[in-house]
Amino acid sequence: MSAGSQTVDSPLPERVRLERIRIAGSIYERADEIADLSLSAILAQLPGYTGRDAEFHADVHEQVARLCRTGLGALLDTRRVTAADLAGTRRAAVRRARSGLPLIDYITAFRLGQQAFWKSLVAHAGNSPDAREATLSMVLPLTRYCDLVSTQATHAYLEYQQHRSADAGRDSRELLDCLLGGTLPDRGPLPATAAAHGIGMAARDRLLVVTAAVRGIRENRPATTAAEAAHHVSSALARTAVNGHRTLAAVRDAGTRDPEIVAVASLGRTGTAEELCARLKRTCETLADDGVTTAIGVSTVSAGVEYLPRARQEARAALDLLPDEGGVMALPELSPFRYLVLRADETAHHLIDPRITRTLSDDQAKGAVLADTIRAFADADMNLREAAETLRIHHNTAKYRLRRIQHLTGRNIRSVTDLVDLLVALELRATPRPVARGR
Repeated sequence: MSAGSQTVDSPLPERVRLERIRIAGSIYERADEIADLSLSAILAQLPGYTGRDAEFHADVHEQVARLCRTGLGALLDTRRVTAADLAGTRRAAVRRARSGLPLIDYITAFRLGQQAFWKSLVAHAGNSPDAREATLSMVLPLTRYCDLVSTQATHAYLEYQQHRSADAGRDSRELLDCLLGGTLPDRGPLPATAAAHGIGMAARDRLLVVTAAVRGIRENRPATTAAEAAHHVSSALARTAVNGHRTLAAVRDAGTRDPEIVAVASLGRTGTAEELCARLKRTCETLADDGVTTAIGVSTVSAGVEYLPRARQEARAALDLLPDEGGVMALPELSPFRYLVLRADETAHHLIDPRITRTLSDDQAKGAVLADTIRAFADADMNLREAAETLRIHHNTAKYRLRRIQHLTGRNIRSVTDLVDLLVALELRATPRPVARGR
């Protein structure tokens, strides 16, 4: 109900009207007593109020007394409650929100105050027929007033919280812009924001950049727009951390068709890149269960803020390696060899000797026996006996396979150069070709 709600109802008989004036005036004079009862009940039932200082309690007491006088004063004057009448209530709501008081405690305090008000009214109204009729006539307008006050106060509380959230989001985006530019602000609110995310707390921070993109949204999911899904992913990344702090995450280009989600994660003193990557994979799976297909790219570890611009490019490069099905591509988990294979273009495929391509294709159709032998030989550091044990085959069988590989491909597997050629061909066959994506 909006401000301006009527606090009086239809005309009353004169005797009832006079009795209502008497009752309302009596309760008006007892506003401080009602505030005493309200504050006692609040402190007895709500821990969020108990631990506050005397100034906070005095503010609550004053607000309750003022609300009593405002509602009863409008009733006595037979006028509407205006927005100006409730300005103090809205300011008090902002003070409660600023103090960190939970909204549920704030709403419950209103209920306790209303209970104290109605108990006092009933106790002092009297039992005569005129008093009972006058009391009943006050129920509707005063109930409307209580609803109006609760609504106005709650709206003011939530608006302040939203404003603070917007400020926090703006600070996060501004800080992220600075970090991705390679600088850590040293003044204003941003250093505190950085510290809250575990950034700038050590001489040489260990930081990673994470970039993410929404690759698909399930039809029956509530967040159906790209912007909504991107903010959902950003919130999930913010909760993925290994240093006891939230990860700094924000949505960039939120108004575009393909918004980018960027995060800077601090490993702190004890966190590891492996642990963070494992958590990111779980986050990606959780998002998929929630209907959002997400691709996440992770940079290598940067030893300081000045390296974050490069780390962002690394994270973007990793993101581009992922297929449409999404997933996590974490550079800390890749060997240089594997990374180079993943980055290979069509030219790399064309450079493979056709004999190798043909041999591996035929071998794949027959169970990939030769491919397994090549990998086992490489993993055993070219020790044929060890490779045979890994494959659980006789040493002579392993020797036969090596000769066959050389015969079919023209490559001597005992030569490092030729072995690398064979391994590259194997990895290229097993790796999906990257999809070109505009940036």
